[in-house]
Amino acid sequence: MRRAVLAAVAVVAAVVAVNTQSEKLDYAAIGKIRDEGFNRSQVMDHISWLSDVYGPRLTGSPAIQQASEWAMRKFGEWGLANIHQERWKFGKGWSLVRFSAMMLEPQPQPIIGYPREWSSGTKGPVTADVVRVQIANEADFAKYRGTLAGKIVLTQPARRVRMLEGPIILRMDDQYEKEAETTPVPAPAAGRGRGPSTGSGQVPATAAQAFRDKLEEFYAAEGVVATFDRGSDSDMADGGSTLSWQQQHPDGGTIFPSGSFARDDKVGKSVPGLTIAVEHYNRMIRVLDKGLPVRVELNVETKYYDEAGMNGFNTIADLPGGDLASEIVLLGAHFDSHPYATGATDNATGSAAMMEAVRILKASGVKPRRTIRVALWGGEEQGLLGSKAYVADHLADVDTMTLKPEHAKLSAYFNSDNGTGRVRGVWLQSNLAVRPIFERWLEPLKDLGVTILSPRSVSQTDHLSFDNAGVPAFQFLVDRLEYNSRTHHSNMDVYDRVQRDDMVQQATVIAVFAFEAATADEKLPRKALPAPQRPAGRGTTSSAQR
Repeated sequence: MRRAVLAAVAVVAAVVAVNTQSEKLDYAAIGKIRDEGFNRSQVMDHISWLSDVYGPRLTGSPAIQQASEWAMRKFGEWGLANIHQERWKFGKGWSLVRFSAMMLEPQPQPIIGYPREWSSGTKGPVTADVVRVQIANEADFAKYRGTLAGKIVLTQPARRVRMLEGPIILRMDDQYEKEAETTPVPAPAAGRGRGPSTGSGQVPATAAQAFRDKLEEFYAAEGVVATFDRGSDSDMADGGSTLSWQQQHPDGGTIFPSGSFARDDKVGKSVPGLTIAVEHYNRMIRVLDKGLPVRVELNVETKYYDEAGMNGFNTIADLPGGDLASEIVLLGAHFDSHPYATGATDNATGSAAMMEAVRILKASGVKPRRTIRVALWGGEEQGLLGSKAYVADHLADVDTMTLKPEHAKLSAYFNSDNGTGRVRGVWLQSNLAVRPIFERWLEPLKDLGVTILSPRSVSQTDHLSFDNAGVPAFQFLVDRLEYNSRTHHSNMDVYDRVQRDDMVQQATVIAVFAFEAATADEKLPRKALPAPQRPAGRGTTSSAQR
């Protein structure tokens, strides 16, 4: 009996697979999409509004609210439906009002820099001596107690500045294409199954954070004016894929701030903290090493915003479907950015591509069967908070893997968050059942360079929230160009780094994929449902806290 049941299941599965494979593409509709996307593109105008006018779009700032209101107006102009914001608890908001930094001694020099997120201000312009401080353990505090009042503190040693060399511009050449088609065996996790390392010099993360908190409290108690750092020591990996690109951050006046101050009840209690260009930082170190004074004039004015209105939100709109309108194809990109520049390639490009995709579909007059929903996420930079809140509110409690009715109605989620390059394919997120379907969808796109279906699972952006809930979720694979080397989380993430032709292609390809998913006879196949992230009985985390 069991063999008969298994055989029947196998036959049904085979029939479904054959039917899925045999679905015909609507080339007339695809032609309309391509015509609208390539000949009447508005994607660069969207990017300019999001970056030039409203950037940066830090979650909790007035700018991201203004950008959302602009996006909702555009959705209304295009005739979309169900246009709204969905809010969730985030913490205090923050924005920069004014900043300037000038070295006065040994010679005048404007300083390239930016306050770290949620930094306090200086309460007006101040002039202060710069000192170097090296506090690595509890014993070091005594060395500096009573010596730092009214000083600007350099918190790191100097760092070597490398020449610009290596693959600064990353395009998917033949080597990388072949690599993307493979799935490497991951290395074993260091220390798996063991407690915190002892005797190795490594500090457990909780202890390291506690020490950083104590250091900030010490600086405040000692009357320090501000702290300067010159960014992280570490080289940057590819930031999302598992390709073996190890791309350093080139210097040359580009700064890559890292870390932020508290946005909870500790907000504003630390002294102002800034990241400055490593070349300017190193100069100060060298002058101090000569026994000469360094003086800086500094002005930092910032503003905080209470949580009363729930500072986190997502921006949502629908292109209604036809006979399968209750089912959803979801297009998403994170709308927020870090405040160091205008958030052009991270991620006005992805947000604009998704907006443009639904505009193309509406303007071309094609008729998707399923509803195509566009979602612009907040709080991605603080840990995928917006997409996690959407999943918790609409789809599932991933802690217990308790599913909500909408879970069964979501056919697929597609995400864009890797800069301004053209789409080269899709990361399949280990969902091998979709490969034959996507192979067919790629046929009318191969002339645009869309050829790669990588089996790999990638992370670090919003599709992961949906993948963790057992929904077919995919990140588009794009050429990284300068994303790693220049624009990602830097003061150079500006409109001028965006490549128009690539963005026109990206938005058009996404529109075709959305249309195919919305017109297919069946929803996309799913992987096995993930295990609960937290066993029952250990407590759960509400969506407002994620």
